[in-house]
Amino acid sequence: MNVYVIIGHQRQGSFCHAIAQTAVEQLKTAGHEVVYHDLYAEDFDPVLRHEEIDGEVTDPVVKRHIAEVLAADGYVVVHPNWWGQPPAMLRGWQDRVLRQGSVYRFTEEGVIGMLKGKSAVVFTTSNTPREVEQAAFGDPLENLWKTCVFGFCGVEDFYRRNFESIIMSTPEERKQWLTEVRATIKERF
Repeated sequence: MNVYVIIGHQRQGSFCHAIAQTAVEQLKTAGHEVVYHDLYAEDFDPVLRHEEIDGEVTDPVVKRHIAEVLAADGYVVVHPNWWGQPPAMLRGWQDRVLRQGSVYRFTEEGVIGMLKGKSAVVFTTSNTPREVEQAAFGDPLENLWKTCVFGFCGVEDFYRRNFESIIMSTPEERKQWLTEVRATIKERF
């Protein structure tokens, strides 16, 4: 398989980076091709400009990302939970890359997702304990990725795991979580 892996976390050495590196290692160990993008390290421009909304994509970086997304058999997304959303960098990537006419289109019959038959895994992290977050907010990231992003684009094989509370976790817990990441990647791809 060809798997597109993307991380949206600005600090090298973060637990999100450890998750992404573990996923990439497991994918490569299993013989998969991996396309890896660290949006912050690559200084991806997340700003969707007016002329780009309905016009042809001219930015070569965005064109490359779109081509890689379409060529991929599966996706791994890693990011922290910031205010119930991905960081702005990753949101900008969604706006510029997962665009109408590229990964979905509107027809008289409705929306046609162009990523049908593909798989997606999303790993997120947060500092809020799960029970507190569920009681206060529910799980907006599950709905965003499963329904609004990947579901809209045609992906039905979806899995998400949130690791929390990062700030209160121990080195042993993080080690166990990375073992879980390896197992999840092995199972899903």
